[in-house]
Amino acid sequence: MRKILSLSLLAFTSLIADAGADGLQKQLDEQKKVTQKLEQKVQALSLKSQQSVNSSASFSQNAYLPDIAFVLNMSAVGRDVKNSEYEKFEIPGFIDKDANLPFNKDRGFNLNYAELALHSMVDPYFEAFAIFHISTTQIEIEEAYVQTTSLPLALKLKAGKFHSAFGRLNEKHHHSWNFDEQPIIYKSLFGPDMINDAGVQLQWIAPTDTYIMAGIEALQGANDRSFGYAEENNLYVTYLKSSIDVGEDLSILAGASYLHGSNFDTNTSNPTNIFGLDLTLREQLGSYSALIWQSEFLYRNKDLGTQTDKQSGLYSELIYQYNNNYLCGVKYDRILQNDTSNLDKYTAMIEYKPFPMSRLRLSYSYDRTKVIAGERRDINSVILSLNIAAGAHGAHSY
Repeated sequence: MRKILSLSLLAFTSLIADAGADGLQKQLDEQKKVTQKLEQKVQALSLKSQQSVNSSASFSQNAYLPDIAFVLNMSAVGRDVKNSEYEKFEIPGFIDKDANLPFNKDRGFNLNYAELALHSMVDPYFEAFAIFHISTTQIEIEEAYVQTTSLPLALKLKAGKFHSAFGRLNEKHHHSWNFDEQPIIYKSLFGPDMINDAGVQLQWIAPTDTYIMAGIEALQGANDRSFGYAEENNLYVTYLKSSIDVGEDLSILAGASYLHGSNFDTNTSNPTNIFGLDLTLREQLGSYSALIWQSEFLYRNKDLGTQTDKQSGLYSELIYQYNNNYLCGVKYDRILQNDTSNLDKYTAMIEYKPFPMSRLRLSYSYDRTKVIAGERRDINSVILSLNIAAGAHGAHSY
């Protein structure tokens, strides 16, 4: 009898325990459902809050703080012409004793410039750029412009003060050139500032597999080397540029450009037309090794009222990039059409980049383009330059 009672009690206890476990499991399942619903509500509220902030005028400004970059360029120069003589050189037919020399001017040491660059997204429709050129004597606005980011039909509009996209080199800043000295034809036609002017620019990229870009610009025309009529904006630019890949390693870039403006050399307004052709070939030899050939030809037809100057010139440079740290190159400059012939220049350089933001470059040039005190001089120069870039500096096109 006792045995039967014990077994009955054990069975009853087991049933109660099973019932309690089932009830507890049900409570846990219900609690999980409640928790999941609360998490979904929290996520929905968080998403709604973000959308409200993004669509309001008081969006987070932290995402729109400007990027800031700083560039410093300096050089040590050896030259077989005195500083007092060199700063008065002429290039026959182009420069008449008014040489402006912002880079590598003096034998000895030069602090060529410092550059402060700012860039920021303004809103979903515009971005803004400002670049301040700081020399030992002045601070000037090199570029300051806004450009659109979301126009339809692959259009982009730029307005402000900027480097024209004429040709291949004009749009690039000095510290991104492959050589420290400006090509002779650019120096002769445009001066050291090149075509850098106030105005507007409109560019369009064709919806094709091959890259095709067309652009037009209306500029003030303040460059007095080829233009300079000050009574109204007088300079108009148009260009067509394309790039194709041949195989896996060869890229070809080509462009045709045209400038039309007015000069005021004889105190009357007369037209100046400049045509440009550029070609760049880049053969990728390895991950960090490449061979680059870049050339430009410029032709100027400048009406002076009583006569018309027809002048042309070119430069061609070959760059071998050995790896991420070393490259070398040669460049040839020549004035092809002018009153004085045999104006040319040879340059060779070697460059070491311990890191992408610093560069040490050694170059030698033999220059036969300059006249000093009425006599043409063959000038030998050696330049050791150091360029440092710090901060959020954007990548340069090759």
